[in-house]
Amino acid sequence: MKKVDEFISKKAKWKNELEFLRNILVQSELSEDLKWGAPVYTLEGKNVVGLGAFKSYVGLWFFQGVFLKDEKGLLVNAQEGKTKALRQMRFSSMEEMDESILKAYIEKAIQNQKAGKELKPEKKALVIPEELQTAFNADKSLKACFEKLSPGKQKDYANHIAEAKQEKTKQKRLDKIIPMIKDGVGLHDKYKNC
Repeated sequence: MKKVDEFISKKAKWKNELEFLRNILVQSELSEDLKWGAPVYTLEGKNVVGLGAFKSYVGLWFFQGVFLKDEKGLLVNAQEGKTKALRQMRFSSMEEMDESILKAYIEKAIQNQKAGKELKPEKKALVIPEELQTAFNADKSLKACFEKLSPGKQKDYANHIAEAKQEKTKQKRLDKIIPMIKDGVGLHDKYKNC
C-alpha cells in the first residue's frame, strides 16, 4: 500500500525495523490500512494490530492485547489506568525482534478476533453541568431539543460547558450552544435539524 510506504519513508530512523514488522504482518491474513496516520492491520474491518514508530522505539500495538497470553513478557500497557484493552510491544533495535515469536502473537491476536474477544469501553453516564441544567429549567423546549440529539452530541455539549474553567467562559459557551441545540445541530456538526 502506497500510503504505508510513505509512512515508513518518513520514519528513516526505523525504516528497517518497520519494514521487517510490516513484512510479518502482510504475510498474515490481515488487511493493511492506514488509520490515524499509521498502518493498521484489520480482520473483517476490525482493528487487530497497529504499527508505529516513535522517538525512542518502534512497535506493534494489539487493539485487544489484553486477551493475549504474554508468556514472553513483551506487552506493555502504554497508559496504565486509562487503557483497558490495548497492549504494545516496543523495540529499540532489530536485534530485539524474533520473527517466530512475533508471528505467534499476531496469530493469537487474529484467533482472538475471530472468537469475538473484545473488551468494549465503559460507557460513562452523561453528567449535565449546572449551567446547562439551569438553562433547561428555564426553557423546556431547549431540554426537549437536547434530548433529541444523539448521546454523542449530548456528551459533546455537556463536556464543552464542563471543561471551561471560568464561569465567564462557561456562560459564553452556553450562549453560543443554545441556538445550536435548538436547531438540532451538534457541536461539531452544523448541518442537521432538530
